[in-house]
Amino acid sequence: MITLYDWELSANCYKVRLLMSILGLDHHAVPVDFYPGWEHKSAEFAKINPLGHIPVIDDDGYVLRDSHAILVYLAARYDKSGRWYPVDDPEVLGETASWLLFAEGTTNTASAARLYVNLGYDFDIDAVRAGAHRLFGVLDEHLWFREREGLDWVTSSPHPTIADLALFPDVALSEEGGVSREDYPALRRWTDRFRQIDGFTVMPGIFAPSRAAPPG
Repeated sequence: MITLYDWELSANCYKVRLLMSILGLDHHAVPVDFYPGWEHKSAEFAKINPLGHIPVIDDDGYVLRDSHAILVYLAARYDKSGRWYPVDDPEVLGETASWLLFAEGTTNTASAARLYVNLGYDFDIDAVRAGAHRLFGVLDEHLWFREREGLDWVTSSPHPTIADLALFPDVALSEEGGVSREDYPALRRWTDRFRQIDGFTVMPGIFAPSRAAPPG
């Protein structure tokens, strides 16, 4: 069974829990006292991840850190459909990789603003909020054009990929960091669609969807 070193309020840990839920993977969660205990920075936790970050998984002795790397691994190993990490489609795979890198930016801006508000992290809050809005504007425009092409997701695949999953929590939790989504209608429609995926699960701040069809 997969062991996940986890903190319930972490958006990055949620990404891993969400993919495992969608794929129907059982796991054993080891809670890490991220705040206020800072357990991830302890000498003991450094034996698991010397960088002092979560999430980390241990899959039968194979230890892997970094949420996006974990998404790649889990999808490549356990998604029998091949849709979440489409290794057989080079073009969609390239798009997926590109948007995973884009998601690093939303983590460093929208999620950073959330850490500033909720945990008092020492960030330049005006800079990270401005950065989040710049990225949200790019993503909203991209999704709007995708919708004109009859596509629902960030890549040209008719199915969501781990790129959508990596972006979703940073966007869905952005209001906690004072980053409004009011001016991004295509982005809001995309989050509504994502909540309808079979296996979708929640975390504090991200709620279960209505099963009604999302707005067009």
